[in-house]
Amino acid sequence: MFRETQDGLIIKVKIVPNSSKNDIIIEDEFIKIKVTAQPIENKANIALKEFLSKELKFPKTSIEIIRGETSKEKTILLKTTDKNKIDEIIKKLSKEAQS
Repeated sequence: MFRETQDGLIIKVKIVPNSSKNDIIIEDEFIKIKVTAQPIENKANIALKEFLSKELKFPKTSIEIIRGETSKEKTILLKTTDKNKIDEIIKKLSKEAQS
């Protein structure tokens, strides 16, 4: 689900567009992210980046979809070399799993 690299943190997500609300749900191998945007004209990807940016307090410009641009299953790179920020994000997403 998470993998640290020299460029930052890689997370695997499964996006659910056209949802009734934005939400994060932790599953076994994926983080399921619900977004209200429709999967047309890149709207869902933009909404995904905006939602992650807000939830993780992370700059939108440092969130990159590195695999699955047109798929529901995506691999996202959160570009940072700040080890404390990486730990904070993992902790935040792990807390989501408990709630």
